[in-house]
Amino acid sequence: MTSAENTNPSVVLVHGAYADGSSWSEVIKCLQDAGIAATAVQNPLTSLADDAEHTRRILALQPGPVILAGHSFAGTVITEAGTHPAVAALVYVAARAPDAGEDYAALAGRFPAPPASAGLVYTDGFGALTEDAFLHDFADGVEPALAGVLYAVQGRVSEALFRDRTTAAAWRSRPAWYAVSRRDRTISPELQRFMAGRMDATTVEIDSGHLSLVTHPEEVTALIMNAVQAVRSSATADATAQPI
Repeated sequence: MTSAENTNPSVVLVHGAYADGSSWSEVIKCLQDAGIAATAVQNPLTSLADDAEHTRRILALQPGPVILAGHSFAGTVITEAGTHPAVAALVYVAARAPDAGEDYAALAGRFPAPPASAGLVYTDGFGALTEDAFLHDFADGVEPALAGVLYAVQGRVSEALFRDRTTAAAWRSRPAWYAVSRRDRTISPELQRFMAGRMDATTVEIDSGHLSLVTHPEEVTALIMNAVQAVRSSATADATAQPI
């Protein structure tokens, strides 16, 4: 492997609850157009440990430094898995960002309750959003036909998933970027701003609902590319500083 290959970052994208890897499709197209290798993780949504392990498996396949991005619940996943040695930076997109061992529900309870959570219904140990909550709250702002498709492929979450707590907080040891969704009806924008500020993230605000990665892929991609450029510059500087 050449030094150029070693310093060329790739991007690993992690989906949240009620979704699958295809939610990143438009962002993946944008990244590929920019010449960046991107891979979406397909998580089982059975437990934080399972999702983190699936993510680490993809991280281990990358040839160079990785920008690890997560949407929604996947912010918890990248917070846990982001201590992997391949990870050089983290990007949170309208995402949870708990501290190590933190009770996220208690943290979220300090902020306005988003309407989507009222639509979560569990059956036989797994939950999903009702059609009304999915279309009007989770997928707010998504073109109706596409929102219907996303509802049809909605991932089911285990009853334990949201109770699991992180054992690490990768954002304490990795630089972070955060995209706040101003009109979010799934995670309070006020909570998003708090989490972004707490991790001292480079932050942008997007005038979108929760699924900014679907409705505003160019803006989300621009934030990820900001992280790519920062990692690329850092890696190049480190390589230049090495003694001959």
